[in-house]
Amino acid sequence: MNPPIVDGKATFALRGHNPDVLTCIANLSNDEVFTPPELANQMLDTLEVAWAEANDGALIWSDPTVTFLDPFTKSGVFLREITMRLTEGLKAHLPVLEERVDHILTKQVYGVGITRLTGLLARRSVYCSKDAMGAHSIASSFDRDWGNIWFERTEHTWAGDKCAYCGAGKSEYARSDDLETHAYAFIHTTDIKARLARMFGADMQFDVIIGNPPYQLSDGGGSGSSAMPIYHHFIEQAKRLEPRLLTMIIPSKWFSGGKGLDAFRETMLGDRRLRALVDYPDSREAFAGVDVAGGVCYFLWNRDDPGACHVETRVGGESIAAERVLNEFNVFIRDNRVLNLVKKVKGQNDPSLSTIVSARRPFGIDSASTGSESGDLYLYASGGDTRICREYVPRGVELIDKWKVLLSKTSSEHAGQTDKSGRKRVLSRIEIMPPASVATESYLIVGPFSSEIEASNAAAYLRTRFVRFLVSAILLTQNITRGSFAFVPAQDFSRAWTDEDLYAKYALTEDEITLIESQIKPLGLVDA
Repeated sequence: MNPPIVDGKATFALRGHNPDVLTCIANLSNDEVFTPPELANQMLDTLEVAWAEANDGALIWSDPTVTFLDPFTKSGVFLREITMRLTEGLKAHLPVLEERVDHILTKQVYGVGITRLTGLLARRSVYCSKDAMGAHSIASSFDRDWGNIWFERTEHTWAGDKCAYCGAGKSEYARSDDLETHAYAFIHTTDIKARLARMFGADMQFDVIIGNPPYQLSDGGGSGSSAMPIYHHFIEQAKRLEPRLLTMIIPSKWFSGGKGLDAFRETMLGDRRLRALVDYPDSREAFAGVDVAGGVCYFLWNRDDPGACHVETRVGGESIAAERVLNEFNVFIRDNRVLNLVKKVKGQNDPSLSTIVSARRPFGIDSASTGSESGDLYLYASGGDTRICREYVPRGVELIDKWKVLLSKTSSEHAGQTDKSGRKRVLSRIEIMPPASVATESYLIVGPFSSEIEASNAAAYLRTRFVRFLVSAILLTQNITRGSFAFVPAQDFSRAWTDEDLYAKYALTEDEITLIESQIKPLGLVDA
């Protein structure tokens, strides 16, 4: 293997390969998603613009004093791309290439590996050697083999059956020494400044923190939807370090809150230092081949320059951007066009339909309930409708003998997907429930209504594209809740409503109607 610096030129070997090995790694699907170099560079471009605006047009890559930290490095792509840019930008300040590269690697770029393997991989990406002091390392003055990319095994701190820092389940992560703990050092401390000082041997004040944190861990209750998000802990910890600029790419589920994210959402939406937000509703447009439910986004947080946020939605190769105040509503509406339409509808000051949508488990009946053939009540169940005795219904008694509408609380696989035209169904089973009927926890209840006619009109209303579009403005996953109907106005259900009626009532423009109908597929009376 050739030495990394030859004839006065640094050969960043991994970058020179075709295809780039870090692009290949980025295509691997994992909860700890690897970042493609192209996406990392988009984030760095956003960073560059923010720095120039705050520093009279100065180029961040030409400043030999700026320090960068990736506190959860995986492939090392951010540190590698930063090093490449600094190597070009610092030519005038440090004309000798070897001295310039050594200065960058020993004084400006730092990382914390999330596993032993990623620590080695990141060092190979940045130093061209897993040993920063090795013969092939492009750094020349390190006195430690890990350079400035630290990793040591960290243990969880168990408080009962969960970790006191990250909430990981003990049953899943109390592991032997030959397995990774996934106890990430950056968030397993109450004093992050002291932790970093111990890592790097000096008090560190980083100007820029950047990266792609781990997204979730099992909390002992399973995986997938029962897994627990942890990416917000990394953001909160990074803010405690008070960097000048902070940018990370994370799942977009926080827009609507949810499991452990409600307080984080409120803080993020109200933080005027959040100055840029780039959203990918389809994560595969950011991470090729990786489907993150609800999409992904990256943000730029600017400590010293609060103001409105530049919100950009990237979908289908197009970009839709606007300057916005993020906490206008309790949830974040990701599409600027949808925001304008929601504001027009809310301008009528109609009450929200959410006021007559039940909470989860409206009758307290488990989804696994099999009912009884001799029961006096009809039981709607996802595994097949049956009957149940009234005395076995622990709650919702005021709804039992009323007309109401049944609504699946999760979209079916068909409801969550698009048709060939890219349109979504959004809502799944919608059905009129007569008196003397109940449902398992698989369903929400809309109502009650005083007559069959009102219930029928309400069910028809839920089938309109107008309603399903407003639900989709909030819905980032397949889970439908009462809160999913926050933007849906209630109507007078003594009469029937069609999309045409609703378009006219809310004075929607042709462009707004086209937006709705391009995203939402029509449903007939028997389609739901």
